[in-house]
Amino acid sequence: MNKPPSQKNKKQVKIGAISYAQLVLHMLQGDMNCKELAEETGLHYVTVLQYARELYLAKAAHISGWEKDALGRDNIKLYKIGAGKDAKRHRISGAIKAKAYRARIADMNINNALAGLAA
Repeated sequence: MNKPPSQKNKKQVKIGAISYAQLVLHMLQGDMNCKELAEETGLHYVTVLQYARELYLAKAAHISGWEKDALGRDNIKLYKIGAGKDAKRHRISGAIKAKAYRARIADMNINNALAGLAA
């Protein structure tokens, strides 16, 4: 394939390979979630999710930790390049969830009684 005259002596740069190398470099540290990796590398968020998932399935990466989401649950994975054991998720037991629910209902009933809305 012949290059146009303006491109004769210019080196072809593959942006995908550069972005992927940056992704791997940041994943070596293991302290960034996929959203942060997307911002740092310039890759799309969905692309970073796909790369991270495929590296994980190929056992080239592992889950080094978890971040809490807006509701306080461990839902955001932190991937790290290399073999290793996955970090455990901290889960709240059903008994603790039920206790918190009963406390919210009791508070709601007290507030309704003070506001004159209770039967």
